[in-house]
Amino acid sequence: MILVMVVNACKSEIKETKENNFLTGQRSILGQKPPDLIPIPFAPGIVTSAGWEYGGVFSPDMKEFYFLRKNERIKEQEFVVFKNEGGKWNETVISNRQGQPFVSPNGQTLHLGGRFKERNKNGTWSKIKKLQTPFDNLPIMRLTASSKGTYFFDEFKQDYTGDIRYSRLIEGKYEEPKLLSKKINTGRSFHPFIAPDESYLIFDSYREDGYGSSDIYISYREDDGTWGEPINLGNKINTAAWEASATVTPDGKYLFFNRIVGPEEDGNVDIFWVDTHFIEVLKLKN
Repeated sequence: MILVMVVNACKSEIKETKENNFLTGQRSILGQKPPDLIPIPFAPGIVTSAGWEYGGVFSPDMKEFYFLRKNERIKEQEFVVFKNEGGKWNETVISNRQGQPFVSPNGQTLHLGGRFKERNKNGTWSKIKKLQTPFDNLPIMRLTASSKGTYFFDEFKQDYTGDIRYSRLIEGKYEEPKLLSKKINTGRSFHPFIAPDESYLIFDSYREDGYGSSDIYISYREDDGTWGEPINLGNKINTAAWEASATVTPDGKYLFFNRIVGPEEDGNVDIFWVDTHFIEVLKLKN
């Protein structure tokens, strides 16, 4: 199932916008009632469907929601955004898939794995650019960044293994990427999400203590700066199915992640969301 994460080549942009009138106020996130401690599909019929949707992330102001989906009509993956404009959520197909999206904490960079776009003064995004040295030769699938600008990213290999690395921004330049410890890296660890303050790291991994396939884990930063033993997020979030590619919304309230629903061969991957109360609970317990 790791194949669903491989980045497709960038293709020509598609300009297709559709207006959607959703509720505002307490249900301002695409008109959805917030989840509790049990994960539920995000925006059924709007975002999630019987097909393939993947990698949902928000901009810091929570007014832009980016994700990937497979367009069954043209049989290709596409890059989509919902924008809250004047209280209405408008849907735009940006382009064919260009990488796995993540918006930096300051909202100025749209990361797409080993590539990125920069925010223009008028709020639009620049043309896609490629990360330069020391990242240009690394097979990056997903990259996230902290408020300090530290990059955490996975390195996907052709044998379907992978490790997580980080690189700090020092005096305006990125240091040579470094592997995280063996606590994090098992040879099959992917899709890191670093908290804006770098207090915790969420990632998915294949481990003997898991529930069957890829599970989502959290590791808290210790007082000495090292990372604590990864903690499985438990059987409310993880199942015997494939769970992966988690991220916490910029307001800290919700965890978004992906899960295979039904048989793998059906290709139904949905975006789920759940309350993040577990983050503080697990920290206190451990």
